[in-house]
Amino acid sequence: MLALLLCGVSIALPPFVAADACTDIRMYKETPSAGQPFAFNCINLSPTSGKVHVTWYKYPSKSPISKSAQSRIHQEQNWILFLPLTQEDTGIYQCIINYTNTCHRIHVNLTVLRKYWYCISGNSQLILSDEYKQILHAGKDSSLTCHLNFPQSFVLDSITWYKDCKEIKGGRFTHWRIKLSVSNVSAEDGGDYACQARLTHRGKQYTVLNSITVNITETHGYAGRIPKIIYPKNNSIEVQLGSPLTVDCNITDARDNTNLRSWRVNDTWVDDYYNESKRIREGFESYVPFQKHIFYTVNITFLEVKMEDYGHPFVCHAGVSAAYFILTLPAPDVQAYLIGGLVTLIGAAASVTYIYRIFKIDIVLWYRSAFLSAGTEEDGKLYDAYVLYPKPQREIQSHEVDTLVLRILPEVLERQCGYKLFIFGRDEIPGQAVANVIDENIKLCRRLIIIIVPESPSFDLLKSMSEEQIAVYNALIQDGMKVILIELEKVKDYTVMPESIQYIKQKHGAILWKGDFTEQSQCAKTKFWKKVRYHMPPKRPPPSSVQMLKHRTEYCRGFVKMEYRLPVDVFGDEQVSQEHCASHTVAAGGVRPAGLLSP
Repeated sequence: MLALLLCGVSIALPPFVAADACTDIRMYKETPSAGQPFAFNCINLSPTSGKVHVTWYKYPSKSPISKSAQSRIHQEQNWILFLPLTQEDTGIYQCIINYTNTCHRIHVNLTVLRKYWYCISGNSQLILSDEYKQILHAGKDSSLTCHLNFPQSFVLDSITWYKDCKEIKGGRFTHWRIKLSVSNVSAEDGGDYACQARLTHRGKQYTVLNSITVNITETHGYAGRIPKIIYPKNNSIEVQLGSPLTVDCNITDARDNTNLRSWRVNDTWVDDYYNESKRIREGFESYVPFQKHIFYTVNITFLEVKMEDYGHPFVCHAGVSAAYFILTLPAPDVQAYLIGGLVTLIGAAASVTYIYRIFKIDIVLWYRSAFLSAGTEEDGKLYDAYVLYPKPQREIQSHEVDTLVLRILPEVLERQCGYKLFIFGRDEIPGQAVANVIDENIKLCRRLIIIIVPESPSFDLLKSMSEEQIAVYNALIQDGMKVILIELEKVKDYTVMPESIQYIKQKHGAILWKGDFTEQSQCAKTKFWKKVRYHMPPKRPPPSSVQMLKHRTEYCRGFVKMEYRLPVDVFGDEQVSQEHCASHTVAAGGVRPAGLLSP
């Protein structure tokens, strides 16, 4: 188990190789002044590129330098910061650069001195941060650099230039950020210079004072001394609209060259061009000295890329050398669009399906009312539904069933919705055999409505009564009729019901009556009636005249034989009386309408 744990740790942490296993790259010597801010970045000193993890140590301690911004000495990204330096900070510092499979180590031998500027400011000498030597070329336009090696979190507030202890103002001298340009250099421009920069970092202000000893040399052109811009290479960079961006300009130049290095857009310094918005600005220039040349890096930072930035060349200048990059929008990712479109389509389909499942009944009923008319093609049916209901023995249940079947169902489905129902006990022909009535009329119906009453023994009669047997037989087997099962009360156990009712419940489900037998329960727009209407036929084509005549003939045949009067004709609201059927002549075997059927 311990071996597996150690193996897991070694696999999980490949980038963070122990410091002792790293390859030593170089030792750097730095002699800054106490009392001044100091920063050192080792990431540009490593010859390998790619994603890295940087950790700073003070030799021989194994504990890394703190990353807390509250500490006087702390690591910020790849930098080590001393805010400010003290003489006790003298020592050797190690920068461990971990790559995926390799590790580099850079040593910085830091010797903190206390140096003063030879010029007197008031009654005291100013502390000198560092000393530099630079060259101006006679007869040329050249420049001096105030070296400020700090991360982007430092903001340059101002720079003041001095020559021989006097502030430089105008004339052949112009200064821009960390550069002091000198036009038409002459021998008298040599001497001692100094630059005093004021910086702000996390709300605190710091002052950096560098002295620069300037020598004047004669030049004969730029042969062998032209700076080389390694990057950019007149290339394009794809970047998303609105994203931040930082681009480095990497330059190699001769050690004694004093070329001006800067970013420009439309032949204007970037900081001047975006002076108001400060959305795009040039960063500090950093450098790494080598034996025969110096490697410079100056970056340009976009806080937010806007549409106006695309297509414009941003040019890095280094003396007579220049190179640019152009921002472009990323090429559309076809695969991402396809995946996004597919996901959107699936999401839309799922949403539509979910909404349809919730509002399916309302949608179907609206569609029927909006686009389907009653005058459609005939289907040979005379009724929209046959109503089959039990005859409970309990008086309360019997009253509720009669109220629902004989009063509420006709009120809602017939009068409000225009359907025609065949209700046994109301619409059958008097004197006709029950089996014949049911067999004939159920074939003329489009739906079968079955009313269920819990714990009612009435449906046990399915085993013996022909009405239920015929109705269920026609609905389930003969005609494939759709069945609407209505529970007057919640049925908890269907196992006590006949198998045919159990089958109907399993296949078609059931609708639970939630009304209270008041007028409010007789509204076709309630949830219960919407469910019933949803299962009813979408349209009710009127019966043909021949069908009506045939059925009316059968009706009157039964009436004459039984000498019995029914109050309502199933085909309309007209009163069917003895006189109505008397207009028909009785022929052998039945009743024929006078004038329509010949003997």
